Amino acid sequence: MAARETPEQIARTRTVTTDAVLGGSVDLRVYPYRLLTVLSHRGVGGDQVTQAVAAAEVLERFGWELITISEFASSRMVYAIMRRR
Repeated sequence: MAARETPEQIARTRTVTTDAVLGGSVDLRVYPYRLLTVLSHRGVGGDQVTQAVAAAEVLERFGWELITISEFASSRMVYAIMRRR
C-alpha cells in the first residue's frame, strides 16, 4: 500500500495520483496553485487513461477543469493537466 499523499507533497510536486483522487484521500482546498497534474501510473492497455479521465471528472465537481491528457508510452504514465476555475 502506498503512503498517503500529504498536502505538502502535492504542493511541492504539483502532482496528485489518480489513486488519491479516486480513493477520496486528498483534499485540494488548500492547494496553493492554479494548475495541477493528475498522474495515472497503474494498469495496462489504456487503463491509465481511463483512470486519469475518471479522476478529472471527480475534480470537476470541486472547481477544476481538464486542460489536456497526455500519455507517455516510454514511461507508461498518463498525465491529466487540470486548472482551477
